[in-house]
Amino acid sequence: MTKLGYYLGQRSVNKAEVARRTGLTRARMNELTLTETSKLRAEELYLIALAINVKPAEMLEEMYHDLTLIERS
Repeated sequence: MTKLGYYLGQRSVNKAEVARRTGLTRARMNELTLTETSKLRAEELYLIALAINVKPAEMLEEMYHDLTLIERS
């Protein structure tokens, strides 16, 4: 499962409803939530955030809070 999949699962979001509201296909929603190698585009994240009534920046922060910059030596 992907970070988006965990994020939506924690909120008990209906993926079919999100697909309908965003115009993304169910297949694309499944790919974004289940396939680790899938790449979530900014436009998709923005639409998904709108569909589930959260701020896109908050969604990004929660999903990717573990990323850090490489330390320069």
